[in-house]
Amino acid sequence: MKDEAAKLGANGILLQGVGDQQVGTVGGAYGSSTASGNSAYGYGVGSSAAVFQKAGSGMAIYVTQN
Repeated sequence: MKDEAAKLGANGILLQGVGDQQVGTVGGAYGSSTASGNSAYGYGVGSSAAVFQKAGSGMAIYVTQN
C-alpha cells in the first residue's frame, strides 16, 4: 500500500481494515477398489485446506510538515 500511495503523491496511509482473505484451496484424494467373483470392495480418502493471505484497505493521505 505504501508504494501505491507514494505514486499518488501521498506521504501517509490511514488503515481502514486488515484481515485474512481466502484465496484458494488445496486438496488431494486417493481411492482404490478391488473385485473378485460376486463381491467388490472400495475405499477412498480425501482432504482439503483453505489458503489465506493478509488483506487490507486504506486511504492515501498527504500531511504537511511544520
